Amino acid sequence: MIFAIIGLLILTGVARAGLTPMILPLAGGFMLIGPILLCGFFSVADRVARKLPPRFGDVFSGFSHASRQIIAVALVCMLLLLIWLTDAATLYGFMVGRTPVLLPGLLPPSDEVAAFILWSSMMGAALAFLIFAISAFSVPLLYYRRVELVQAIVLSVRVIFGNFVPCISWAIILSAAIIVSILLLPLFLLAFPVMAYASHALYHEAFPQPAA
Repeated sequence: MIFAIIGLLILTGVARAGLTPMILPLAGGFMLIGPILLCGFFSVADRVARKLPPRFGDVFSGFSHASRQIIAVALVCMLLLLIWLTDAATLYGFMVGRTPVLLPGLLPPSDEVAAFILWSSMMGAALAFLIFAISAFSVPLLYYRRVELVQAIVLSVRVIFGNFVPCISWAIILSAAIIVSILLLPLFLLAFPVMAYASHALYHEAFPQPAA
């Protein structure tokens, strides 16, 4: 709900400013910082696995459990997000210009808007895949203190490219579900937790917890 409210305020402000085509890059940009937000859901998932009732405070407990190494990954994600938004804004200025584009202007989009959406999506997909390869498994590995930062990133990239077809399929499903749910914000309240728990389950499938 907190993330949905923040997203609603941002998307409303962009639309009112006449920069409606920028909504898609902003929605896609969430994929660059989304992995870092999973820590809170990991804590909830762990309580559910122990058959304990989840509590609201468990989300904050998960974030407080994040190590400095996870914070380092978060800073990289934020840096790439800033690069992405800067590039998207520059591309918008060149391809769309200063002419206000309100929401009805997207249906159907003009040639300039369609070209902007196409090229910005391609740039965003490249950055999103980079973040996905780096963080998909490194974040949970670091959260559970199983390895150090460099090894976590190496293992994450190795799993992604070693199982490329299922992993890229999951990345596409994840991206589509999150971006569509951001554009249709009530769905985000359901989609983000479900995708977070699915990512948690995928991590345990790739890196089973060693027997005690």
